[in-house]
Amino acid sequence: MPLDKNIKKTMVIGSGPIVIGQAAEFDYAGTQACRVLRQDGIEIVLVNSNPATIMTDNNIADKIYIEPLTLTTVKRIIEKERPDSILSGLGGQTGLTLCMQLARDGFLDKMKVRLLGSSPETIDKAEDRKLFKETMQSIDQPVIPSAIANDVDTAVAFIKQLHELKQKRPSCLLKEEMSGYPVVVRPAFTLGGSGGGIAYNEKQLREIAANGLSLSPIHQILVEECIAGWKEIEFEVMRDRAGNVITVCSMENFDPVGIHTGDSIVIAPAVTLADKEYQMLRSAALNIICALGVEGGCNVQFALHTDSFEYAVIEVNPRVSRSSALASKATGYPIAKVATKIAIGYTLDEIINAVTGNTFAAFEPTLDYVAVKFPKWPFDKFVYAQKELGTQMKATGEVMAIADTFEEALLKAVRGAEIGLNSLDMPRLSAKSDEEIRAILNTVTDERLFVLYEAIKRGISVDELYAITKVDRWFLHGLVNIEKSPRQDHL
Repeated sequence: MPLDKNIKKTMVIGSGPIVIGQAAEFDYAGTQACRVLRQDGIEIVLVNSNPATIMTDNNIADKIYIEPLTLTTVKRIIEKERPDSILSGLGGQTGLTLCMQLARDGFLDKMKVRLLGSSPETIDKAEDRKLFKETMQSIDQPVIPSAIANDVDTAVAFIKQLHELKQKRPSCLLKEEMSGYPVVVRPAFTLGGSGGGIAYNEKQLREIAANGLSLSPIHQILVEECIAGWKEIEFEVMRDRAGNVITVCSMENFDPVGIHTGDSIVIAPAVTLADKEYQMLRSAALNIICALGVEGGCNVQFALHTDSFEYAVIEVNPRVSRSSALASKATGYPIAKVATKIAIGYTLDEIINAVTGNTFAAFEPTLDYVAVKFPKWPFDKFVYAQKELGTQMKATGEVMAIADTFEEALLKAVRGAEIGLNSLDMPRLSAKSDEEIRAILNTVTDERLFVLYEAIKRGISVDELYAITKVDRWFLHGLVNIEKSPRQDHL
């Protein structure tokens, strides 16, 4: 399937201002998309409210509009420029939401503008919490017990259902876990977990639910059972319109479920999975992208029980995401370029891999090294900010390091983060007692990695640390290896 000759003029929507959860990675992706479109002779109309980006340079697009990313503005530009198509998946959540609103209003049909990449139906299935849950259940993919709510009272009423469900489970549940709390609130069509959180009682649930409903463009939230402590695994997946699918990269969070992936150290590829677990989740990711009908890049997030093969689908991003930029740089696979090629008609077996020059995009990358992403938080500038981490992202940047081993890559990332440390030793922690260190570990903050290392230096066992934090023992033993190394700068 070569280039669709009906595509002559395409609008590309940028991600707008740099905010938490949506930063320079979307400028990176959008710039790649524009270059691909230009190579194929397609005229580009670019809309972005942020002038401090590469994609708004004069040599990137034919027409550039630096204007607010609102429905009114985008409609006016479409009426003036008359593009025949619009690319939705490269502008983060902002671009995706705008395109969905344009499609839902019937404006795209009225102006005869095609939505390239994933269809409105596909986006709805992935982003609308109710449709997503129904789609997963239709293909026998496990989802976390949950309820859709359009008002606070419905969210609170779900707790009774969850309590009854837990009563039927094995008696291994702790008494406090039988109450129905805690629960996770996830607003629909929001970015970086905005408006979401973990509620431990009814008062917190009412506050978080009200905030989430106000931030959701469709006034909808998902209230689900909290499975904090499970492993969080991600797969970056590609699919074309012919149904060819590949996994680009697997990624694993250092922190368990309960911490936003943007606030967690992330390792690529996944390093703690048995082959059976890996193949199980990989197959699930491929089945999910096919069921949703995504054309282009897609990020699938799973929760995996640590002591069994039980897993659940957390969510799917039917677009280029923050994780896509990490996966691209970790593997060398140009996800944004390939996703754009697919959107304009090419299939994976027709797209040349830009890195190798002689293989095709249908080949899955293989890594013989480890990439580690380390988040960067702004707490040094906002000293009174709440440093506790949860389901709502707080990091404003990140560093990626590549090395032969996890230990080496982790230390390189810490040094690259420019946080005043060249090792995992945080001097001010040495003044605290063992009990104070144990107490600090019960709260997840931006310093958890360094507190774990301090605990290991004091001889606190891996098993005890795992019991407190649920950080996988493989990672904890990696910290033990670093502590035993005579010189960390040699790692």
